[in-house]
Amino acid sequence: MTTRETGIQAIKDEAEALLDLIPKMDGQFDQAVELMFHCKGKVIVTGVGKSGHIGAKIAATLASTGTPSFFINPLDVYHGDLGVMTKDDVVIAISNSGQTDELLRFIPMVLHTNIPIIGMSGNPQSLLAKYSTYHLNVGVKKEACPLNLAPTSSTTAALAMGDALAIALMQRRNFQPQDFAHFHPGGELGKRLLTTAQDVMRSNDMPILSPQTSLGEAIMIVSEGKLGLGVAEENGKIAGLITDGDIRRAIERWKAELFNHVVSDIMTRTPKTVTADTKITEIQRVMQKYKIHSVLVVNKENELLGVVDHYSCMI
Repeated sequence: MTTRETGIQAIKDEAEALLDLIPKMDGQFDQAVELMFHCKGKVIVTGVGKSGHIGAKIAATLASTGTPSFFINPLDVYHGDLGVMTKDDVVIAISNSGQTDELLRFIPMVLHTNIPIIGMSGNPQSLLAKYSTYHLNVGVKKEACPLNLAPTSSTTAALAMGDALAIALMQRRNFQPQDFAHFHPGGELGKRLLTTAQDVMRSNDMPILSPQTSLGEAIMIVSEGKLGLGVAEENGKIAGLITDGDIRRAIERWKAELFNHVVSDIMTRTPKTVTADTKITEIQRVMQKYKIHSVLVVNKENELLGVVDHYSCMI
């Protein structure tokens, strides 16, 4: 078997291990989600070794999707970290064998404080399963490792089960994109969800014209504005909008007679507008729905504040 074939087989083995989890997801999963949903404190994830690494990622995923959570190494509990736990918390304990000594010595401390435990192991008959409030079976037939020794399929299965818990909780909480942005203000999605029209709009050197402006002069104004549009105003209020597309169509229609016409002959009298606090994601939705590349930013008096175009939204 070539190295590539070995790698492909490893992926197949792990994919099969994930699919095998589905029949094992019973009522215990539903009850675990409900327990976490009603948790008034924190979800504390713990595990040793590779399970600890998986636990840290699960805790991070929970925290970023609306469930206060953090990871703790059970070894640290023996040195004073037990104080971070309260009776309002929930513990997720991960161990492939369910018999990890360091984890099992930690379990009685948790039970003594009446903190419920969601156990995650590959052995439903293990001590971890026995002492868990709810147990999630993440057992695999074999590791992807050809020696069946290195934690591979088992860690992938535990990680997937943790993701399943987080996603189910998102659905239970009706978690929305705006909520995700709250927990990810520095990420690309967070920026798009939190950024408003006011943050990106162009407000200087606007291509302003009058409805009575000749189309010959309008062509110059639109070209100099470099936005592909011109905003028609009357008495300081928006009266309409023309785009370079409108001008091209007018040229095709009227040809040499183009210069006998004015802006009001081709302008859109009800252009799409947004307010200064409209989120970029909503602006993108409007652009996609109406197949336009720009929107006008206005105040309550329908006065022009700026323009947001397609490129402004690419943050």
